[in-house]
Amino acid sequence: MSEESENHPEESKSTNSIIDMMLGGGKSGTLDSESLIKETQKRVWSSLKKGYEYDYSVDESDTFLRKHVAQKLHMLVMFVDLVGSTDMALLLPPEKLGIIISSFSQEMRSVIRHHGGYVLKYVGDAVIGYFIAEESPLVVSDSAVNCARTMIDVIERGINPILSEYDYPELRVKIGMDFGENVIVRYGSDQVRSHVDILGPAVSIAAKITALAKPNQILVGEDVYEKLHPSLKSLFEKIVWENNQWTYQDKKTGKTYSVYAMHT
Repeated sequence: MSEESENHPEESKSTNSIIDMMLGGGKSGTLDSESLIKETQKRVWSSLKKGYEYDYSVDESDTFLRKHVAQKLHMLVMFVDLVGSTDMALLLPPEKLGIIISSFSQEMRSVIRHHGGYVLKYVGDAVIGYFIAEESPLVVSDSAVNCARTMIDVIERGINPILSEYDYPELRVKIGMDFGENVIVRYGSDQVRSHVDILGPAVSIAAKITALAKPNQILVGEDVYEKLHPSLKSLFEKIVWENNQWTYQDKKTGKTYSVYAMHT
């Protein structure tokens, strides 16, 4: 077995197996892409036509974070930023805009949960998610990248066709992610109601590289890229930055921290 295979036990799986896992997030019982798209279309159509409301009753992220306040955990942090929401705000009635943003956010939450991650919060038209990687950082990195790919597929084949039927603008996203150790903080003494959040370099870097992404582009930091299965690594290429677009220095090496873009 090669050294790379020893470092990444998933290498023995075929590329097809990795793709099959894309919609299953490593969980038993994968959901095929066509079923996922149909479910998404049904919910979005109901939301626009009948005022369908998503289920907010369970917040798994809040429960998890409160159990681990003041702990440092290795996580992969993902930002999903909706492109063109300002233009939509000028074109659409407020109630319709609200339905579209809410449907988008909840469909992205569904994909994140299906791939084993959590939604940290919704910030305007952006979704911030995270994946706990204390035990299996390699598997988690694969799952997060596949999650991002699924998100774009859900938007392009699930959400946008419904929006087009109503002559609404189609959605596009920028996705960025990075890996690192983050601390869970609680702002206040109330163990149940005080706001909880995560802080760490991965959060900051994921936000910064997302801002530099192109529409429907997935960017990953070097710490994510190095953990990917070879079949997924081959889908990325290192970005050559121009005009000092990206100057973040890796504290360990002192060199510019590398960012990789998925082929479009």
